[in-house]
Amino acid sequence: MSLQPQFFAYLALASVCFFWGTTYLAIRMSLESFPPLALIAARFLISGTLMTVGAIWMRIPMPRGRELWLTAFNGVLILGLGNGCLTWAETLVPSGLAALFLTTSPFWLVGLEAAFGGDRLHAPTLFGLFIGLCGAALLFSPTGHAVDANTWKGFLILQLGCFCWNAGSLLQRRYKTQTNPIISGAVQQLAAGLAFLLPALLAPEHPIVWTTRGLSALLYLVMFGSIVGYSSYIYALEKLPVAVVSIYNYINPVVAMILGWMIYREPLGAREWLAMAVIFAGVAIVKKFGQAAKKA
Repeated sequence: MSLQPQFFAYLALASVCFFWGTTYLAIRMSLESFPPLALIAARFLISGTLMTVGAIWMRIPMPRGRELWLTAFNGVLILGLGNGCLTWAETLVPSGLAALFLTTSPFWLVGLEAAFGGDRLHAPTLFGLFIGLCGAALLFSPTGHAVDANTWKGFLILQLGCFCWNAGSLLQRRYKTQTNPIISGAVQQLAAGLAFLLPALLAPEHPIVWTTRGLSALLYLVMFGSIVGYSSYIYALEKLPVAVVSIYNYINPVVAMILGWMIYREPLGAREWLAMAVIFAGVAIVKKFGQAAKKA
């Protein structure tokens, strides 16, 4: 019995949907032992080094010159600052709520693409953005999370992370290279780790508390969040339409919220589910009319 031609591509996509959804919980667990800057530096230094060694073993050529520096810069912007903001925010808000706040990321992508001279914003797209923002506003109603100042801080930090992640992604798309995606990912992760190494050593953070749980969570982030998750994402992008791969944006927050509720008893009620549904509706409207505008 032969497998369907795209069986492994969909298997890779399934792993992205699950493993990237679990990283929110793993970050919260890691923060029990590691301060934020140290966690970011350690995670990407280890994963970047392992991926680089693997790429060298497979004799994949390294990028050079300007291409190397651009790849490294994108890594610092996307992974270092983008993911770093998530790590920082999880010291302020529950992991599930952080995942829910990040569902606004597609709106940043649309807005930045228009600002960079790409597809212009049309009325239906603006309507989708408005719907999505209404969903986010549900989390800040008088009986919701607005009473907690840390929630506001966490939300703003995560929006900065969305900006960095999507700005770096657009720059990477604009300056396409011939570098193999595996070594490109290795360079990006290594660059992000190196960029945060000195701040981690100099910043007055609390000392590392070595625990089996915290160390296990860090190793999980390295293996399944960075190496397996990223490799699966690249493979799925190569084999499947972007619209299909983008489904992970809808599944990751669900996984994160359920795991956060199961392990830490984080808030998970009607308000959170309704807000997520409204935000997803806004994202769907933006994507639908954005694709229609490109075909027109």
